Amino acid sequence: MFSLFRENFRISLDSIKSQSLRTILTVLIISLGIFALVGILTFIKAFENTLTNDFASIGSNTLTIQRYEFSNQRRGDRKIINPVIGYRDVKEFADNFSFPTAQTAISFTGTFTAEVKYENDKTDPEVRVVGVNENFLQNAGLKLDKGRNFTPFDISNNTRVCVLGSDFYKNLFKDDNPIGKTISIRGTKFNVIAILEEKGATFGNNQDLRVLIPIQVARTMFTQPNINYSVSIMVDDPEFLDSAEEEAVLAFRNIRKLSPIEENNFGIGRSDDLVNQIAVITGALGAAAWVISLITIFGSCIALVNIMLVSVTERTREIGVRKALGAKKSTIAFQFLYEAIIIGQLGGFLGIFLGVVVGFAIAYGFELVFTFPWKAVITAASITFVIAVVSGLLPALKAAKLDPIESLRYE
Repeated sequence: MFSLFRENFRISLDSIKSQSLRTILTVLIISLGIFALVGILTFIKAFENTLTNDFASIGSNTLTIQRYEFSNQRRGDRKIINPVIGYRDVKEFADNFSFPTAQTAISFTGTFTAEVKYENDKTDPEVRVVGVNENFLQNAGLKLDKGRNFTPFDISNNTRVCVLGSDFYKNLFKDDNPIGKTISIRGTKFNVIAILEEKGATFGNNQDLRVLIPIQVARTMFTQPNINYSVSIMVDDPEFLDSAEEEAVLAFRNIRKLSPIEENNFGIGRSDDLVNQIAVITGALGAAAWVISLITIFGSCIALVNIMLVSVTERTREIGVRKALGAKKSTIAFQFLYEAIIIGQLGGFLGIFLGVVVGFAIAYGFELVFTFPWKAVITAASITFVIAVVSGLLPALKAAKLDPIESLRYE
């Protein structure tokens, strides 16, 4: 049995080598569909990993009050234009919202183009400066690598202290301990009290190149009109998040002086909602990838059937000789089936390799979190095997049914 398998396998390889150009073209066609499938799924997985990691660090017990809903800024046929969330709004909310076990963080981005100086060194003007209160780090899921968090005393007394992203430790301070050192932003000096753990970048947005300072100090430095503030509420137990959301909406509606019949002119976002929406988006992208890939794979299936039928026709006399020497129908059929499987698997392996490499390159270029796409690879390998069996079955049966006498007469 094994010797028969080995013999058929050897004959299949010899046939493939003798038709190298046609085989290469068929392998390339098959690999194109598999490449599209694996490459797109690899990129989607890296995209999903990055966004999920970013939001997962916040936790499932946090909600935010923002200017717009995360999902939509339109209602019917008109665009929603909500008023900005000003400092008076967030200050009144922070002072009056008192849900049990909840803590409120308020913040705003002063600039994305600050230049930070330390002694004779300075950064490029691409630093983000954020004004925060003492609850911001915990609500945002940020952890400290060195130093301490802001205290209520720092915030209420406008102490000029700051927390830096991890890039400053490596670049501006040259790996020297920055705690207790003094930096300068727009002429204002700050004492460094902490360094954040490394977060990385998402779509070019460097999370490690930012400076956090007390919110009142930031308000004196950045006075541009219509600054939009953010509010986040964290509860100890996720089970209380729905109740906290109801009270937060009611409190903010009172601040905005909305009547019972008026709709909210602000948005509510929950960390778990964002993760769910990410799953929906990536699911849609994955479905599109499957459609595109299956169309290409269907074309490769036709190409493989075609080359195998041509191979049967060209080798009709050889089939007659083998049958005349006692070869069974099953032996002839398996010879051509093995050939189709080999070609299919070669195309599959090439497509998987190119898909993973290109997916990794795109993920690296967009600074996404790459993980090896085992699910996509196993799926692709299974698909190529099924394609090879289905595509080789008809030619194999045709070869097995050939009449040996007629085959020997074939020229």
